[in-house]
Amino acid sequence: MTVLVIGDVVTDILTVHEGPLAIGSDTIAAVRIAGGGSAANTAAWLAAAGCPVTFAGVAGRDEPGDARVAELDQAGVATSVRRVEGVATGTVVVLTSDAERTMFTDRGANRLLGPADVERALDRPGLRHLHLSAYVLFDADCAPAGRFALAEARRRGLATSLDAASAAPLRERGGAGFLATVPRPNLLFANLDEARVLGSEDPAQLLAHADAVVVKSGAAGAAWADANGTARAPGRRVAEIVDPTGAGDAFAAGFLAAWLAGQNAAAALEAGNELGARAVAKVGGRP
Repeated sequence: MTVLVIGDVVTDILTVHEGPLAIGSDTIAAVRIAGGGSAANTAAWLAAAGCPVTFAGVAGRDEPGDARVAELDQAGVATSVRRVEGVATGTVVVLTSDAERTMFTDRGANRLLGPADVERALDRPGLRHLHLSAYVLFDADCAPAGRFALAEARRRGLATSLDAASAAPLRERGGAGFLATVPRPNLLFANLDEARVLGSEDPAQLLAHADAVVVKSGAAGAAWADANGTARAPGRRVAEIVDPTGAGDAFAAGFLAAWLAGQNAAAALEAGNELGARAVAKVGGRP
C-alpha cells in the first residue's frame, strides 16, 4: 500500500560553509545544486526505505523542473507533478554548517498547488496514507489545497500525517492557534523548536493537535505519545555531522515506513532516528 506525499519540490543550492559567516566579505564554502523540498525529500527517503510512495506537487515547465522530476523517478518515487508554463520551479538557497542551517526560499510553482492537484493524486489506486508538509499550509495561495488534502484523505479512509515543517512561519501564524484551523491529522511530526512554538516539548501535551505526536530532538532522540501511552528512543551516534538539511524529512520517512509496516511506536522511532542519522552524515536532503 502506497504513501502519498504532498508538498514542495525545489532546487536546493547547498552552501556548506567553514566557520562563521563573514558578513560583507568572503566565506569559504562548498556549493552544490541538488533536488530538495521537504515533501520531495521525504518521498525519496520513503522509497529508499522500501516503501511504495507517490509524490504530488507542482513544478515549472523548465529545466530545473525536468531535473527534479527525473530525480524522483530515478529514486523510485512515482510522481503526480503538474508542470506549469511561465512559472519557475521553486528554489531554496541553504546556508549550512555542521549543526545549523539558514534558508532563503523562492517557492515558485509550488504555491500553485490546488485542490484539483490533490484530488488527481488521491484518485491513484492503492493509497494507504497521506503525508503533508506544513509548508503548503503556510502559503495563502496553496493553503486551501493542504487543508483539502487532510480532510479528503480522511474522508476516503486514509491515515494522515502532518510535518510541522518550520518554527518561524509556524510562530508567525500563531502556532497552536494556526493548527486549530487545520483538519486534524492522525499523526503530527515536530522538532523541538516547532514543539515549543506549539506549547510544549512533551508530545503528550500536544495531543490537542493530532491523534498521536512525535517530537524529534536530534541527537537526544525522539518521543511519541498517543491516548494509550508514550514511547522514546535514544538518538543514533554519528561520527561527523556534515549537513543537517533533510534530517527531519528522513526521520519522518523512516518512522512512517516502520509504523505502516506494523511496528510499534518505539521501533518506528528507532527507524526514524536511523534514517535521520544517515541524513546528517552527508550533504543534501536526499538519500
